Amino acid sequence: MTVPSIANPELEVLTDNKARWNLPDFRRHGFHNLHTTMRYSMSLRARRVLPLMKEIDWTIGQRPEVARYLAMSHFSAFIVVRDDRILYEAYAPDFGPHRPHPMMSMTKTTINLMLGRCVADGLVDLDRPIKDYLPEIGTGYAEATVKATADMNVANDYTEDYINANSAVFDLEAALGWRLPREGLKEETTRSFLCAITGSDLANRTDEVLYKSANSEVLRWLIERASGRPLRDWLIEIVEAAGIEGCFHVACDREGVPGSAFLTARDLARYGLLFARKGEGVDGRRVGDAAFIEDTRRNPGPFWPEPRDGTRYSRQMTTDGTWLGHGGYGGQFMLANPDTGTVVVYFGVLENASAYDPDFSAPLVKMMGEVAAQC
Repeated sequence: MTVPSIANPELEVLTDNKARWNLPDFRRHGFHNLHTTMRYSMSLRARRVLPLMKEIDWTIGQRPEVARYLAMSHFSAFIVVRDDRILYEAYAPDFGPHRPHPMMSMTKTTINLMLGRCVADGLVDLDRPIKDYLPEIGTGYAEATVKATADMNVANDYTEDYINANSAVFDLEAALGWRLPREGLKEETTRSFLCAITGSDLANRTDEVLYKSANSEVLRWLIERASGRPLRDWLIEIVEAAGIEGCFHVACDREGVPGSAFLTARDLARYGLLFARKGEGVDGRRVGDAAFIEDTRRNPGPFWPEPRDGTRYSRQMTTDGTWLGHGGYGGQFMLANPDTGTVVVYFGVLENASAYDPDFSAPLVKMMGEVAAQC
């Protein structure tokens, strides 16, 4: 007799090629609990914590452009931190300061720190092709340079369109352990998926960002290979330098390859301060490379189209030449201004079909940049 089973209800592919946690009716609950939903994960915690003192400036929340975003139905958390002081924070009734939230693609910013250190130590040359470091990689990345890959400046057959249910990004999600594979497809790992990506002419001829999360997974692999250090060790170093108080939850694939992280708003602000301080962490710890971080905002790559014009993508970060930051799937952004030492974090959960809305995100980022510049 065979004991029967059913597909895991949270991870089973349902409508629009999405798992239940990612469907609009379930997404808010899904995001707020996603750190417990991933098939595979690990958790890291710092030995010593950066203390944050409250020095609230109530006028921040009274600004019309800030108040507008705090009143939206999808709002979860907002915090402004400068140095070691919380200048403002607000939370939705169903959220709070101790609840972790998905960083989603904001996790890509850790790659900037790791890659910067590799470049500074002479382990990685931005102008060399990916195949020099990962000879087994497929044609979708073999001839692309490290710089083009880091700047989201590679054209290949991988697609990331959350409106199109057949987009390759959903198969990458399955490889990452975020959901089950589609019926009839084998269960890939992150790296077997990357090796299967194809391409011929990899040059981006649009001058616009060709956003592909697969680029980031390639870079993580390259950093591990070039440095000889497991990604877990790199992440522990970052967590310790940031002085994170809670757990740095990280989703993994079944081989243990780390992907996206989950943090509280306060801890994401602590992490963002690493960029505001150009790699300087607590107790004299340093991560990344100050010159690399400065070059990230001074030598940007392709530009974001309207309505996000005025910003560019550079070395796994978005920048306007002053602030550095990154958005995350579903409606969030982290922004750090090294000139003022200020970090602004916004968590939200968009409940439309694609969980993406450029008309929402563009003014959000503009507001956050203005707050960071004026605090």
